[in-house]
Amino acid sequence: MPRLTQLPHPAGAGPFRPDAADAAQAGGGRAADDSGQAAWPGHAKGSAAYRKILAGLAFAGVATFAQLYSTQAVLPMMAAELQVTAAEAALTISLATVGLALTVLPWSFLADRIGRVRAMMWGISAATVLGLLVPLATSFPMLLGLRMLEGMALGGIPAIAIAYLNEEVNKAHAALAAGTYVAGTTLGGLAGRLMAGTAGELWGWRAAALAVSILAAVAAVLFLVLVPQARGFTAAAAGGFRGALRTLAGHGRNPRLLALYIQAFLLMGGFVAVYNYLGFRLSAEPFSLPATLISLIFLAYLSGTVSSRWAGGLAARFGRRTVLITGTVLMVAGLALTLTQLLALIMAGLLLFTGGFFAAHSIGAGWTGVIATTGRAQAASLYNLAYYLGSSVIGWAGGLVFQSLGWTALALTVIGLACTTAVMTAVVHPARPALADAPTGAGASA
Repeated sequence: MPRLTQLPHPAGAGPFRPDAADAAQAGGGRAADDSGQAAWPGHAKGSAAYRKILAGLAFAGVATFAQLYSTQAVLPMMAAELQVTAAEAALTISLATVGLALTVLPWSFLADRIGRVRAMMWGISAATVLGLLVPLATSFPMLLGLRMLEGMALGGIPAIAIAYLNEEVNKAHAALAAGTYVAGTTLGGLAGRLMAGTAGELWGWRAAALAVSILAAVAAVLFLVLVPQARGFTAAAAGGFRGALRTLAGHGRNPRLLALYIQAFLLMGGFVAVYNYLGFRLSAEPFSLPATLISLIFLAYLSGTVSSRWAGGLAARFGRRTVLITGTVLMVAGLALTLTQLLALIMAGLLLFTGGFFAAHSIGAGWTGVIATTGRAQAASLYNLAYYLGSSVIGWAGGLVFQSLGWTALALTVIGLACTTAVMTAVVHPARPALADAPTGAGASA
């Protein structure tokens, strides 16, 4: 009787062979068996490990972004108590984001050596400890130093999380998983601002910082408990400084990755500029809203929580290219509504704008790890580097436009950035996303 060929096990079935992982290409995140065929397809949607990955990374997003932007809600209190200017108080945010931007690449290379999960554990644990020290700062320079160190520790989360997702989750569900992670980041940013604002109004900025740090510590513990160990990761051989430059240069020469990096820079910069200066418009005539009501505009982040989750599911049906362009179109439509003088339309426009941004961001962040077949952590780190540079540069430059020409000019400028991104996406990325998302080069197989 002829011998039947054994069918491959489904995702997650059977023990994982370490020798198969050793045979995988460094940085590719995909193990191979002795025959060279792919041996680790990733956790399937609906599996226990898949759910733990999504929940764990959502808590990592809360821990990261609750801390990163927590002082934004209590800047006036900090300025008054510490006797510094508003611009100096804002350095508690700027230096944290600068610290994050400076370390996303070093963290990605470290993660290639020690593993994604271990690197994220180190980063989130260090950030939590530093966050708990912030309320104890005895001087303003010490406070700034702690905030910058906190941001540097948090640099170990965003890019590594996306690389981890693309290695551990079945490729068919990677966009949905990335959307869930981005949803966690929106909740973290919102929770940090609202908790800090409430605690700060009652007990001062130090209590606000402590409350957010406790929230982040709880989220960090839940991340450490839930996130499963990596199965699709292969440690990369040390390539030295030249090897690192070759990896980064390779990503920079990839037009599809470069388009995603430019998208991150332009869209995040425009997004931060809108939120930085809309409050100034609402505090002036004809609205004259009090600061308490203006702070509630951050509730629009909830639309981003929903849209980033939806974007992943829609990408599986219609393709990443279509969803990314649609997200930028929604941003344009939302900003157009803010040009009116009706407060209800302005708020509706802000909801639409925020939802569109986070939909586009979740697709762009997750797509980097799909396009890059090697050096995925570095590809994601370059995305985050562009993302936070855009926040710093365009977020600041938007103020010059607003101060000189008003809100209409600022809104039209951001609309121009979004339109540029949509056109670039349509031109650079192939029109057939199923083929565009398929891996190329080493690791690609029928």
